[in-house]
Amino acid sequence: MSEGNRPLARERVIESLEQSAEVYGLSRSAGRIYGVLYFATDPLSIPELVEETGYAKSTVSNVTRTLTRIGLIHRRSSEGGGRRVRFSAEQEIWFILQDVFQQYIQREIQTTLRTIKRAEAQLSEPESHEGERIRELRATYEDLEEITRLATDLSAAELRAALEAYER
Repeated sequence: MSEGNRPLARERVIESLEQSAEVYGLSRSAGRIYGVLYFATDPLSIPELVEETGYAKSTVSNVTRTLTRIGLIHRRSSEGGGRRVRFSAEQEIWFILQDVFQQYIQREIQTTLRTIKRAEAQLSEPESHEGERIRELRATYEDLEEITRLATDLSAAELRAALEAYER
């Protein structure tokens, strides 16, 4: 890759992270700040992030607080014991995705599955069309529950090996 293409490639990835942030209920600015930190060779301070992103200091401060709370970035002390806090991005993306699976997806699947099971138990005619559809939906959600459990329990390599073994 030529030197001139690096900034373009970096910007494309950061823009993609902005879009991903929205999917997970975060702001685009959260995606951009995470992306800037992901590509940074050293931890960055809030003033450095303001300069790099063009966002207001209050925006950067709020976003770094949110990203720190959910584990996407980490607070670091300045070298030499300075008071300025610096931030670095969590580099292990699989860890982040496992956390998302645990915190959001798994909880949503379990809530929906409980509701489906209650509805199934309340059916006066279990063999009806509705009963059949609810059973099919329950089976799908039970499969999803198992998939998310595996995704949160296994490393990426272990999950890949399990999927390859299953394909055989």
